[in-house]
Amino acid sequence: MSGGFRLLCPVSSLLLLAVAVYAADNSKSAPPKATPKPIEEILHGTKIIDSYRWLEDGNTPETQKWVADEMSYTRAILDPLPGREQIHKRLTELLMIGSISTPQIGGKYYFYTRREGMQNQPILYVRERPKNTEGDKKDDAPKDRVLVDANQLAADGTIALDWYQPSENGKYLAYGTSPSGSEMSTLHIVETKTGHPLPDIIERTRAASIAWKLDNSGFYYTRYPHKGDVPDGQEMYNRHVFYHELGADPADDPLIFGEGRDPEDWPNVNLSNDGRWLLIAVEQGWTKSELFLMDLKAGTPPTRITTGKNFLYSGSIYNGRLFITTNEDAPRYRVFVTDAGNYERDNWKELIPQTDAVLQGAAVWGGKLFTQYEQNASSQLKLFDLEGKKLSDLPLPAIGTVFGSDGKWDRDEIFYGFQSFTFAPSIYRHDLKTDSTSLWAKVDAPSIDPAAYEVQQEWYHSKDGTRVPMFIVYKKGLKKSGHNPTLLTAYGGFNISLTPTFSRTAYLWMEHGGIYAVANLRGGAEFGEDWHRAGMLDKKQNVFDDMIAAAEHLIAEEYTDKNHLAVQGGSNGGLLMGAMITQRPDLFRAVVCQVPLLDMLHYQNFQIAKLWIPEYGSAENPDQFKWLYAYSPYHHVKSGAEYPAILFMTADTDTRVDPMHAKKMAALMQGEAKNGASHDRPILLRIESKAGHGAGKPVTKQIEEFTDVYSFLFCQLGVRE
Repeated sequence: MSGGFRLLCPVSSLLLLAVAVYAADNSKSAPPKATPKPIEEILHGTKIIDSYRWLEDGNTPETQKWVADEMSYTRAILDPLPGREQIHKRLTELLMIGSISTPQIGGKYYFYTRREGMQNQPILYVRERPKNTEGDKKDDAPKDRVLVDANQLAADGTIALDWYQPSENGKYLAYGTSPSGSEMSTLHIVETKTGHPLPDIIERTRAASIAWKLDNSGFYYTRYPHKGDVPDGQEMYNRHVFYHELGADPADDPLIFGEGRDPEDWPNVNLSNDGRWLLIAVEQGWTKSELFLMDLKAGTPPTRITTGKNFLYSGSIYNGRLFITTNEDAPRYRVFVTDAGNYERDNWKELIPQTDAVLQGAAVWGGKLFTQYEQNASSQLKLFDLEGKKLSDLPLPAIGTVFGSDGKWDRDEIFYGFQSFTFAPSIYRHDLKTDSTSLWAKVDAPSIDPAAYEVQQEWYHSKDGTRVPMFIVYKKGLKKSGHNPTLLTAYGGFNISLTPTFSRTAYLWMEHGGIYAVANLRGGAEFGEDWHRAGMLDKKQNVFDDMIAAAEHLIAEEYTDKNHLAVQGGSNGGLLMGAMITQRPDLFRAVVCQVPLLDMLHYQNFQIAKLWIPEYGSAENPDQFKWLYAYSPYHHVKSGAEYPAILFMTADTDTRVDPMHAKKMAALMQGEAKNGASHDRPILLRIESKAGHGAGKPVTKQIEEFTDVYSFLFCQLGVRE
């Protein structure tokens, strides 16, 4: 890259020099004092003292003043760091590398999003299917048309397109937008041919599931109650299914499903190809779901077709047959089939048995079963006929990740997206008639050379002997010096796999001799439901042990050492970072802890966190309290202990993980840690305004955020050009 980072902050001297510029202003040369206000409570016989409970209320003048002072202190530490201008410039180049989504099919139309250059938000385009699907005639060249441009909705790019769903024949498209990363979408409808909006607007449609009727007259959908319609705090729950007829008042939409059920139920809807059957899949945490079937022709209420056991189920209905993907007595999943309307479990027939690879999902497209598998944290695609006979493996360009797919029951084409650490996102079209695959669209990345980087997958042993894989990416020719700057990230929870993805910002790190590592901890989905359950509830410590072992492996294999190793994680991965801070502070030089959960005795009382009780447990339960208290990072900060340099990051309108976690932890550590007021190993809090958990964050905000992250990391690890 152009421009020179000769040496970014040799760990202490330049940082002290930079901060000295602010020494005359004592309010900026040390973190602000958060006054301890101890609250004592007894939980299941254990005395718990919380000195910073008052920071949970972000609306009080005292909290707001402390936050403003914290932001001033953080800027005083980060802004003077050498090399920020070059970091900002390079990150701008990298984040100008765009994005693309897998197209959704609706009739003769393809709907997909693409972001290019400095556009803050992806634009939703529509493309008509060419008469010649190979597109080799001049008249059949793709002609994209803008259908929804969220960049026009807010000058600062803080209104995002959250989701979209075309009708079956593509005449209409429903989509949701939300401001400031809140994710609480408002549903809109646009006519595809003209681009004209319909008057139908429905609020509180977060992550809406939409099933259009075949005649375009209306759709089944999910929405949340308005504040005041339910007890305080319950407006974040009670996701119910309604039916909306176009032109009707949404306030009069009939309730289809959800009344009287557990408020934490999460229903999704799917309509059969003949329009007769409405399938409602109800998620009840991350280990259990139920399927309900509604015969729209008979007008009967939804009937449960699963058994209430602690397994996961998903399905689709094609020509009167229900295809069910489940981990019932098969932790790596299998596929059953039964007749729609036949509610007896004994009549299910196994269609595709469990294999060594983990089945991620199955769908009936073009009269065939399209399946996505994952083996050793990399994707595979396979086609079967409707009797379970394997037909073919769909080609993938490398070891990597399928990030989306779509097809239709009556179409002879399937689309899927692919990416890897060194392969920019690309969309492929598979022709079912010819069994051939072609590139449909791709993201151009002219400012990097992916071929200059090497990807390794290594295995290591965790504390209990479990073998765990980890991807390690670095520039070719890098020598193991034993002190290479290394950034390790992981997640470990909620049945989510960390597979190879194209991280634009990681290239900045690797261009400067950094090693980028991604560990596949228990709690994820990489090896099926057994792997997931081995890292949740009372087994959560396994996740932390896996992460510690990953760090120790990198050191033992002479990639790095404790003074050149940093870790980064967000959300559930932020909880992981909190555990690393409190359980092994000696193992890392720096920690980036993003939108984290940290107070695990109190988390369930904020935002949508009751949804996560099946994954973590709740301190209100005496048995679950024991394991939560055993690792809750906020409750394991030791007075006088020395910790790594830490950058806590959160956002003021995060509706998933409340900002109170990062605020309380920063206040506690700044007051109690040996390095709480250190400029050598600072403990910093960064709160992004007009932003949420991360979804829909404008590119301009991403550039500023990552400039802070990498300035902090380069400084702490002494990264050289």
